[in-house]
Amino acid sequence: MRIALKRRPKESAGKTNNNKPDPAPPKASRRKNLVVAAGIAAAVVIAVAYLLSQQSGPLTAPEAKPNPKLGLVIMPPSERSTFGEVHNAYISAASTGIGRSNVYMLWPTIEPQEGNFNWRPYDILMGLNREQHLNVTLYFSIINNEEFGPFPSWIGQNPSLDEKLANETATALNAILSRYYIVDYVMVGGDLNVYFRTHPGEIPKYVSFFNSVYEKVKASHPDVKMGNWFSLNDLINHSEGDMVKKLDQGDFVAYSFSPVDLVFYQPHGPGEEAAQLQKMFDFSGGKNVALMEIGWATDKSVNGTEANQVKFMKDTFDFFRENEPRIDFMTWYRQYDRPFSTCYDSLNMNVPTGFGNKILLNNTAAYLCSTGLVGDNNQTKPSWDEFKSEIRSTPIS
Repeated sequence: MRIALKRRPKESAGKTNNNKPDPAPPKASRRKNLVVAAGIAAAVVIAVAYLLSQQSGPLTAPEAKPNPKLGLVIMPPSERSTFGEVHNAYISAASTGIGRSNVYMLWPTIEPQEGNFNWRPYDILMGLNREQHLNVTLYFSIINNEEFGPFPSWIGQNPSLDEKLANETATALNAILSRYYIVDYVMVGGDLNVYFRTHPGEIPKYVSFFNSVYEKVKASHPDVKMGNWFSLNDLINHSEGDMVKKLDQGDFVAYSFSPVDLVFYQPHGPGEEAAQLQKMFDFSGGKNVALMEIGWATDKSVNGTEANQVKFMKDTFDFFRENEPRIDFMTWYRQYDRPFSTCYDSLNMNVPTGFGNKILLNNTAAYLCSTGLVGDNNQTKPSWDEFKSEIRSTPIS
C-alpha cells in the first residue's frame, strides 16, 4: 500500500533480538478450512531452506510511485519457488503501483522458543517489501477461521484468552514491529465470525484479550493500527452482521470478501456482488474499514469468467474511490493462479459441513486457485492490465 511511508526510526529495526537481520524467505504452510474466505495464512507457502539455497542477484527498485492504500497478495504460482521467482513476483507486483502487501505470520515459526526469535523465515520477505517500497499488513494468527492458534509449544498445551496470553502476544508483536518498521497494520484474529459462531461464550474473553494486547502494543508503537478481521461473505450468507459490533475493537474493522455462497460458488453477477461491499459500513458501526483480501475467480466450475473478473474489479475500484476516506486500504487477492491440486491438497478434509463434501472441496479449491490476475502458466489475464489501469486512475491521498 504507499507513498510517503511512515517509517519508525531505523534504529528500532533489528534491535529486539541478538540476531542481526538475516534475510531468508518465508514458510507459512496452513490448512484451509472449507468455509474460510479466500487467503488467510494458507496463502503463502514458500520452502524456506530451498529459497535460502537459491538466494542471489541484486535487488531492484519499483518502477511506479506506490499508492499506500492499494495492495496485492504477492506469491509465485508454485509452492516451492526460487528466490529469483519470488523476487520477480515482487518486482512485477510493485510495477502496478501498489504500495502494500500482506504477510501471514505464524507464531511457532517466528518464536519457536520463548524470547528466542527465528527471524530468518521472514527477513527476506520483509526485505523484498521494503525494497519495493511496500508497507505491510501483518496477520499474526491467534484466531484463524475455526482454528485457535497455532501457538508455539512453550505456550503450553491448553492456552486460553487470558492476561497471560495477552502479555505473551504483545511481547512478540512488539519485538516483530521493532524489527520490521514497514508494518503499519496488524490483525491477530482472522474470520472471527466463523470461530465465534461456534464459541459465542468466548467473545467477552476475546474482547478483554484484544484490548489488553492493543494497549500494550500501542504504548510502544503508537502509529501502528490494529483491528479485527471478518469474512464479509460469510457474515452475509449467515445473516450475522450483528456479530461485528461485538468484536469491533481497535482502530478499524477489516474484512475479506469472496463473492461466493455457502458452497463457494459465485451465484451472482459482478455488479450485484460489488454492491454488497456497502454492508461493511453497515456492520462496522461508523469505524473505518479495510479490505484484507478481495477477488473474483475465473474457473468455469464456480461460474467464473475472465470478463466478470474485470467487471468486478472495475465496480470494486469505483466503490473504493467513492468511499476512499472511510477505507484504510484494499488488497487484491491475488497475483497468480495456482494449479488446482495445490489448493485442493491444502484443504482441511475433516471440517463437518451440511453440504456434499466433494462439491464444497472442489469449489473451494477451484475458487482459491483461480483468483489470480496472472495464470499459473504466467500468461496475464485481462484483469492484470485492468488492475494497473485502476491503480493509475485512483488518486493517492
